Amino acid sequence: MSKRRIYWLLQIIGWTVLIMFEYVPYTLEFGFEISDLYSAIANILLVICLTHIYRLVVRKWNWSSLPLYSLVLRVISSVLLLGLIMTLVNQPMDLKLLQENPLSQPFVFWGYYSVWCKNLAAWILSYTVYHYVEQNRLEGYEKIMLKMSMREAEAKVLRSQLNPHFTFNALNSIRALVFEDPAKAQISITQLSNILRNSLLADRRKTVDLQEELKTVEDYLELEKVRYEERLKYAIVTDPQAIYWQVPPMMLQTLVENGIKHGVSKVMGGGFIEVRSEIVEDTLRILIYNTGNLEGTDSGGVGLKNTAERLSILYGKTAAFRIFQEREDVVCSEVKIPMLSEGMQIFAGESGK
Repeated sequence: MSKRRIYWLLQIIGWTVLIMFEYVPYTLEFGFEISDLYSAIANILLVICLTHIYRLVVRKWNWSSLPLYSLVLRVISSVLLLGLIMTLVNQPMDLKLLQENPLSQPFVFWGYYSVWCKNLAAWILSYTVYHYVEQNRLEGYEKIMLKMSMREAEAKVLRSQLNPHFTFNALNSIRALVFEDPAKAQISITQLSNILRNSLLADRRKTVDLQEELKTVEDYLELEKVRYEERLKYAIVTDPQAIYWQVPPMMLQTLVENGIKHGVSKVMGGGFIEVRSEIVEDTLRILIYNTGNLEGTDSGGVGLKNTAERLSILYGKTAAFRIFQEREDVVCSEVKIPMLSEGMQIFAGESGK
């Protein structure tokens, strides 16, 4: 049943029951007259009309968005005004109880007035509170949707910032092979093709399986070995239970690229990259070790900043990223990704629409 039908049903039933509750004892005391029944019906129609006008005013001028003190003043004024109208209409009609001009009997007048104000206050407060809560709920929902859209836009921008940088480095890695080793160049081009395909899909996917991301990292490292040859050694060790864990696409490749750029490439004899992943207390923990030293090195570039922002956008405060000096000549990048998170649930809900 729609809200509109429920509203009218409650209006008709509520006011009919209330007025009949007063009409029946009145009839039992003074006897039945058709004019009294007409008066009761007129009261029902009038009070429904007045409260509906109040509803239209509230919705048209959007009272629920007003400051609380302004809303309270309007509610009190409405109760007093509508109560006065119902009192002035009803007293002259009640000729059996009032034999004289109702204005000459102030105590009876205020009695009528207080009863109608009480009844109308109950309705007006109920409707105003409901409308106020509903309006704030809708505004809160709209804010969530806007926040989701902003987060999605930010995530797309951050992903798009990664691709050109990666492409430039990957092309440099295989350039020298074209004439020196065509067979190896063919393999490298295939690897580059796989990486570029994944990088293009990264703009369409918020997360990928860890095993797919590690395959991208492996292809990237193989391409980098073309440039560094024996100066670069790497290892990838993965917990089999973690291979289907969802991670942001191209994230690990960025961290590995950072490790080579700021670590391995700066060491005369080369160095190593080691990628380890494990599940600890329902959290995926990824460790990327590389030869290098953080001191005096600008290792917190755009790539690392993007990594931290992407994790924040997707997972909120439940994810973590840090880079630190593990040993004297070894730097470690640590990423922690929870299995479930508010950010991922929001994005998943949005994708399913």
